[in-house]
Amino acid sequence: KIIIINGPSSSGKSTLALALQKELDIPFIRFSFDLFLDHKALPMEQIRNETFSWDEMKTPIFNGIHQCLPALATAGNNIIFDHIIETKLWLHHLITLVSELDVFFVGLHCSSPELERREIQRGNRNSGEALMDFQSVHKITSYDLELNSEDVLEDNVTLLIQAWKNRQEPFALDKMI
Repeated sequence: KIIIINGPSSSGKSTLALALQKELDIPFIRFSFDLFLDHKALPMEQIRNETFSWDEMKTPIFNGIHQCLPALATAGNNIIFDHIIETKLWLHHLITLVSELDVFFVGLHCSSPELERREIQRGNRNSGEALMDFQSVHKITSYDLELNSEDVLEDNVTLLIQAWKNRQEPFALDKMI
């Protein structure tokens, strides 16, 4: 089982994923690009000083991250994947990889002023990333459930669990194939 939480940078995807993980009645592992950043998996110093080109690295890195989902799921793991689906190409690649799996798509919304406030508060994001994501990420996907991270976290978790447990066809994934 895979729950994909898609939303702009700083929208609260990780916060929602971690809170959801604590409340689900079966084990789920959380998977995210942030794990690569948090555990220093990328050569960030060389990316920052432009010894390595992030533009050249980005596509293969995210293709690999996407390929991890079916590998983890078919090995018997349930996954909460918090992600920013930036392009139609990424979406198509991801859908192709998980099309045979039990996938629940969640769109996490947040107002642009709040995204900008959170981005500044975090201090570890490039200025303007959240607003750029805000303008694009929800335009290319369909969802089984849409939430707003400015609502009470516990309420969002409860709504998500209820919607996930009561999911019915057609699923968002089926609409996007």
